[in-house]
Amino acid sequence: MVSKFQARMPYVLLVVLTLFLDRWTKSLIQSRFTLNESTSVIDGLFNITYVRNTGVAFGIFSSISSPAKSILLSLFTAVAAAVVVIYSVRSPVRNRLLQVALGFILGGALGNLYDRISYGYVIDFLEFYFRSYHWPSFNVADSAISTGVVLLAFEIFRNEAHSRT
Repeated sequence: MVSKFQARMPYVLLVVLTLFLDRWTKSLIQSRFTLNESTSVIDGLFNITYVRNTGVAFGIFSSISSPAKSILLSLFTAVAAAVVVIYSVRSPVRNRLLQVALGFILGGALGNLYDRISYGYVIDFLEFYFRSYHWPSFNVADSAISTGVVLLAFEIFRNEAHSRT
């Protein structure tokens, strides 16, 4: 018989792997790039550009300059991470899609929380653009959170469709 902890191990590993990949890529960027340095990966589409995001996703709130901003954003992220953990533990482990979605969200949140606590900003480096339109720079943690949110939305819509039938 598999214990509750053993049943959750794949999702714990997903969180750890997401966090590790995020920390590893950010460490590479910090050691090989200077701030605002950019290199083209796919000309006209994708650059690696080292930037520091003092706001939240996609630079929202970056223009606000307050010593309390980093603390408040860290607290918000920590509370959100706790909510994800509680929701995951209270949800059936057999609901794999939900658990994977929450694992991605938690791993990404912890990656960005690490940056915010350690540096007071989040390291971003993935820059996609087309002509004059530039998508705001992001990182592996942001990608994991976005993937988790899409999977979570899919799971919610799937459950709603099942409950209607």
